[in-house]
Amino acid sequence: MIKRANIEQFTSRINEQRSFIQVVVGPRQVGKTTMILQLLEETTIANMFESADAVLNSNSEWILQTWETARLRIKAMQATEFLLVIDEVQKIDNWSEIIKQQWDRDTREKTNIKVIILGSSRLLIQKGLSESLAGRFEITHLGHWSFSEMEKAFGFTIEEYIYFGGYPGSAQLIKDEQRWRNYIKDALIETSISKDILMLTRVDKPALLKRLFELGALYSGQILSYTKMMGQLQDAGNTTTLSHYLKLLSDAGLLGGIEKYAGNAVNKRLSSPKFQVYNNALLTALENHSYIEMITNSKEWGRLVESAIGSHLINYSVTERFELYYWRENNDEVDFVIEKNSKLIGIEVKSGRRAENKGMSVFAKSFKPDKVLVVGTGGIGIAEFLRMNPKDLF
Repeated sequence: MIKRANIEQFTSRINEQRSFIQVVVGPRQVGKTTMILQLLEETTIANMFESADAVLNSNSEWILQTWETARLRIKAMQATEFLLVIDEVQKIDNWSEIIKQQWDRDTREKTNIKVIILGSSRLLIQKGLSESLAGRFEITHLGHWSFSEMEKAFGFTIEEYIYFGGYPGSAQLIKDEQRWRNYIKDALIETSISKDILMLTRVDKPALLKRLFELGALYSGQILSYTKMMGQLQDAGNTTTLSHYLKLLSDAGLLGGIEKYAGNAVNKRLSSPKFQVYNNALLTALENHSYIEMITNSKEWGRLVESAIGSHLINYSVTERFELYYWRENNDEVDFVIEKNSKLIGIEVKSGRRAENKGMSVFAKSFKPDKVLVVGTGGIGIAEFLRMNPKDLF
């Protein structure tokens, strides 16, 4: 079984002196639990793994009981250290305050229990960390699988990756497209929305949130104003509601809204978002076109290619902490703009579907980016770019 690169970092961290709670967050079905179980198989540190997935939200005593069990084990084994892993921790009410109390108690009593916590909801995990556990944790975002990982683990071609996306659990189903599509819809989309958003966050209009996801996924790679969204969504409320729901979908690793680059924060916030799925499977599972139909339709394939590049960038923007934008002024457009440490890079995606446009030259003249790149026809190969960590561009 393939091991994600983060496992080396984690192995190194748990072998260090006890200093921080290690936190792993990321979307469902990207291998968070698998990675930690691989780590536990290899470590010589005594350990226990517990999941809150089947525990009632109100049962905050569960964390206390789990922690006390770890204390009994380290004492009974006369071990010098112990590793406690708690999965799906965000399900438990007041989880961060309880973990803070227990961590601080072990610190005072010099009990060497090291802790890893895992969660699917980036928003709730980060809220709990910032409110209660400030200064006590290190966080690692585990994103969707890259082309390199799917290629290495399952032999995916670049075309298969662009269409079927990067969910390892669905890789064995791609020869039966209806079965694959059902898996993505039921096990990933529906579960992520119901368990990571609706169960844990107040959403006054759940049907609207689901429709917003479906609309945004089908429009992935395209700019849509909030006014147009409200025209296509029943009971849409106002732009504040839609913006909030889009943020929830993004925190669940499903659908993001990329802002327009404008050189100042005010104009960025006022911009129409460019929808972007975090995994192309979330787009194609909702489409009615088969894999063969898509790869033989140059217009539709070009749209999928741009969405795949955007998916690659939006995932790495979380893990590598850079800003991702698009740019448009009148008829001039640049597909993606990435910014880190005051360095600016413009990226144009071409798959043979578009004539030359002057958007990049207008953008370069206005903002003086450090680099401008073409991905696809006449530039960096699509497969080559999707194997690359975008941080290396800086």
